Amino acid sequence: MLDEEAASLTQEEDPDMKTSPVQPGDLPRSVLAVPPLARHDDLSLNAEANKALIRYLEAGGISTLMYGGNANFYHIGLKQYAEALEMLEEVAAEGTWVIPSAGPEFGRLQDQVSILRDRAFPTAMVLPLTFPMTPDGVATGLRHFAEAYGKKIIVYVKNEGYLTADLLGKLVDDGLVCAIKYAVVRNDPKEDALLAEMVERIDRSIIISGIGERPAIDHFRHFGLSAFTSGSVCLAPRGSMALLQALKREDYDGAEEIRQRYIPIEDLRDGISPIRILHDAITLAGIANMGPMLPMLSNLSEEERAKVAPVAKQLAEGDASRVSAA
Repeated sequence: MLDEEAASLTQEEDPDMKTSPVQPGDLPRSVLAVPPLARHDDLSLNAEANKALIRYLEAGGISTLMYGGNANFYHIGLKQYAEALEMLEEVAAEGTWVIPSAGPEFGRLQDQVSILRDRAFPTAMVLPLTFPMTPDGVATGLRHFAEAYGKKIIVYVKNEGYLTADLLGKLVDDGLVCAIKYAVVRNDPKEDALLAEMVERIDRSIIISGIGERPAIDHFRHFGLSAFTSGSVCLAPRGSMALLQALKREDYDGAEEIRQRYIPIEDLRDGISPIRILHDAITLAGIANMGPMLPMLSNLSEEERAKVAPVAKQLAEGDASRVSAA
């Protein structure tokens, strides 16, 4: 098995971080938070600010951290990639599961796999490539990466035409994939032929609703998914965890009431930029100073900050009030 083969290839495991092989039951234990990365003005990693955000999430009940698009891993260089992985291993609390990402280009996957093999993370997520690619080519690239890594990977499906349900199923059948993050945006999340095909072909317990709070209810209720990712959880972790618990109880009315609290920030993210809004919203809410964004992205303009600040603060303050009310 891949995970057993990898055991002899990693450094001594950090006792504070989850390092055991990924099981389906790991996915719904927490909302899978997708945080940004904090940086200093010179673009070096700000370990203290990243630690502050992680501790904020952990205090709100979050135990799974997925570093991908919101952390701008698309543009991170190899040297800083290794530094980021080391930092995340060091700051994660006992039992916290950190999921780094890799790719999306095949060449980057080849370069990053040697770095990942020297770390104790139990899996890594492959970022989605949009061009140039073919579904068969993507499946081949994922297979090469998983076999070189020696551990099961998480596949990120973000666009129609990236991978078919059958290609994904074959990767799962061959023991190369532990989870799938599904993030294809639909006007009506209940109407999704690709997701319907996936849950017929693949064990739905390993498919993660990957677009935050907005489609989570429909994905749980109509497709039987049991886990979801969130960026806005970085502002309000307790509410997002309460949403997850309501979904587990099949309390869809209660879940909808909670979900509505996240719609204002999600509307801003969809209307301006999901990654940029989240990055600066965390700073504006006073949670942690996330600093500058790594190029090729930029921080919000003053006009955009003025729109985001009151929404971010209201969501974070409302989440804090859940503590005093408890």
